[in-house]
Amino acid sequence: MSSVLDVVLSSAFLAAALRIATPYLLAAFGGLVAERAGISNIALEGQMLSAACTGALVAGYSGSVTVGALCGVAVATLLGVLLAALRLELGADAIIAGIGLNLLASGGTAYAVYSLLDDKGGTSGLKSGSLPTVTLPGVENMPVLGDVVSGQNMVTWLAFLAAPFVAWLFYRTRFGFHLRAVGEMPDAAASVGIAVRRVQYTGLALSGALAGLAGVFLSMGYVSFFVRDMTAGRGFIALAAVFLGGMRPWGVFLAALGFGAAEALAVQLGSLDVPPQLVSTIPYAMTLVALALYAWRRKRRGRVVPTAASL
Repeated sequence: MSSVLDVVLSSAFLAAALRIATPYLLAAFGGLVAERAGISNIALEGQMLSAACTGALVAGYSGSVTVGALCGVAVATLLGVLLAALRLELGADAIIAGIGLNLLASGGTAYAVYSLLDDKGGTSGLKSGSLPTVTLPGVENMPVLGDVVSGQNMVTWLAFLAAPFVAWLFYRTRFGFHLRAVGEMPDAAASVGIAVRRVQYTGLALSGALAGLAGVFLSMGYVSFFVRDMTAGRGFIALAAVFLGGMRPWGVFLAALGFGAAEALAVQLGSLDVPPQLVSTIPYAMTLVALALYAWRRKRRGRVVPTAASL
């Protein structure tokens, strides 16, 4: 027990928790924006995976990390628009369409890597580079705090800034008001002149962009290469954080941060005398517990939180 406490209270664990929580935070905010627009974005996993693959490949061939990251985010944004088109123009079920996009991303990225690099595993043989880290002058030499926050990747800082940005977007802008109105009562929103479809397209595009940034971080921040199916269910866990957080920006922030801390704990415990099979289940077990807690809390309050499936 003392060994576990030493791990949890160490600055290395706290720094790892922030780093590992980054993709969860960005993908969860992407899922939150989509839910508020009235369309569940089950394709978060595929958007992250596509962005991770595109970013690594473009950065490797162009020699520019910035170009690679932008292209990765752009591809995920287009997938968000495609999901909106499938739902709004063709009347497809958002859940089924999202699953289809996830399968397309999984197979498409593997095919692209194999076609370009003749490698079925990933892009480890391609020098794609990494996004820069941020060093804070005057903070990096401070005990504990310097080890935790200084030297984090720039995308990690963007992920933490996403919380106040989304909160501001939802509650301080006209677009945020329209987005929430469309997600809750689209017919009423249309009756007062709100362009429902345009708002939903914009919301799904923003959702894809946030998921894309999460994917880019995985292949160009967390590591410096792409590995097949490297998202490993993070998109689905991020979606669980949306509901656990009550579909509110700061609630989603805390939920995603908790999932990141759970995965960081699993990584840190791997160095101790703990069965690896047990350690690897920690993030997924926490997801199940969190969803059960959400269902219990919703039942106790006696109200149903509106989702895209109920609209």
